Amino acid sequence: MKRFAGLSALAALLVLGGGNAGAVETKPIKVGAALDFTKVYTFLTAEYSQGQRDYIAYLNGRGGIKGVPVEIEVADTGNEPQRGIEAYERFKNGGAVLMDFLSTPVSRAVVPRALQDGMNVITAFHGRSDAADGTVFPTIFPMSPAYWSQATAIVKYIADKEGGNLKGKKIELVHIDSPFGKEPIPVFQALAEKLGYSFTEVGYPSPGNEQSAQWSQVRRDKPDWVVLWGAGGGQPNSLREALANGISPDKIVSVIWLSETDMGIVGADQAKGVARFEGVAFGKRPLIAAIEAEVVSKGKGAGDPKKVGGSYYNIGVATMALFAEGARIAIEKEGAPLTPAKLKKGLESIKNFTADGLMPAVTITPEDHQGGGQGRIATWDGTEWKPDTGWFAAYQDVVWDLVKKTSAEFKTAGK
Repeated sequence: MKRFAGLSALAALLVLGGGNAGAVETKPIKVGAALDFTKVYTFLTAEYSQGQRDYIAYLNGRGGIKGVPVEIEVADTGNEPQRGIEAYERFKNGGAVLMDFLSTPVSRAVVPRALQDGMNVITAFHGRSDAADGTVFPTIFPMSPAYWSQATAIVKYIADKEGGNLKGKKIELVHIDSPFGKEPIPVFQALAEKLGYSFTEVGYPSPGNEQSAQWSQVRRDKPDWVVLWGAGGGQPNSLREALANGISPDKIVSVIWLSETDMGIVGADQAKGVARFEGVAFGKRPLIAAIEAEVVSKGKGAGDPKKVGGSYYNIGVATMALFAEGARIAIEKEGAPLTPAKLKKGLESIKNFTADGLMPAVTITPEDHQGGGQGRIATWDGTEWKPDTGWFAAYQDVVWDLVKKTSAEFKTAGK
């Protein structure tokens, strides 16, 4: 396990004997991040982790959280649930108040014991969509639009592009053949009944290197819109096949996992007009610019400076900014030291938090751990991602019907 820590200037002064003596005795707030650096999620993990660690360095450089420094410990799971569980136990025994696994299979494996232990787990843009239900998953925090909310936002975007009427239109979902890839299918089906469009779907085997047969099927189906639902190397392959099979770029929309790197693989100009869901803004927003100035430019960054402001870097920053906001509220209300129980209450008290415009306004309550489900659609202009909509949430009645149904099944099963 690797440990990344940094004492703030304020904390250093306290250690040397200055400041409030009580703060000297305050232990660092510990966060555990057991991520997949070596197997499945390698397309995003390094950049995401870099964003998390740079934010923590930035936070500590500004005095930590209410004068308390933060320490983040990082481990590699190789996307193996058992390794994730082992890391979970190490983090817990080491005093962590929050954990992140950035892997749907690993986080799903950890959820039962995290609920039993009262341990907070971030599942931003991964994991169980029904974890939005804080009454059933009290210590699991997506704090971001679940895949079901991403699907509803994509359909709303398509409807708006079609003048508000989808009757007679055909939407085809091209997805990786995995639980993640299949997860949005019930949403597209429910909205097809509600809005009157025709829905078809076709899955390709993991990891998505070979998709020619699936795209031959898409060409025969002649959809009006194609939605891409994959991750990693499968995404640029899907996009390349879509373009080769005559799908217009401006009729293609992707789940959140489509990056600027993917567009470069396909061809930046050729992919112009392709859209994707965004839950965190791309580029050097004010918070990212501050991190660059105060951490990265001073040689204290955790990775490649060129990644600062990238899609996955910014998502990593956003997760830690949300954690820090919850921790700040918790310490203000209940004082240090921060415990998992105090942090849970703090996270559930976050209101309209945007991290200086890095994300849509997020409000967490004991009932809603998704945070409102807002996102936006951005289009590729040949060089970068440009917002095509404002932040919005769509058809949340459909989302919450599914959330309540599946969370009730989880509760009944006792798993």
